[in-house]
Amino acid sequence: MSAACWTIEDSNGHLLSHFECASRIGVGLKVVPARFDAFRLQVSSSYREVFDRALRQVLEREGWSIVQVKVNARLQR
Repeated sequence: MSAACWTIEDSNGHLLSHFECASRIGVGLKVVPARFDAFRLQVSSSYREVFDRALRQVLEREGWSIVQVKVNARLQR
């Protein structure tokens, strides 16, 4: 059985495990230096646009991308 999580992949293809989260938004919240409210990201499209812009700037500057990785569920316990 396998599950998936999201994390950052750097420009060399290395996964940065300290950014691991259950969702793409969770990773973004760890990456963006400004504080964003997770609930407002779900309900406000304009707030989400501001967040997405800030996230995109960080990812481009660092040469990172957010990727989904499969994780063996037995290792998560």
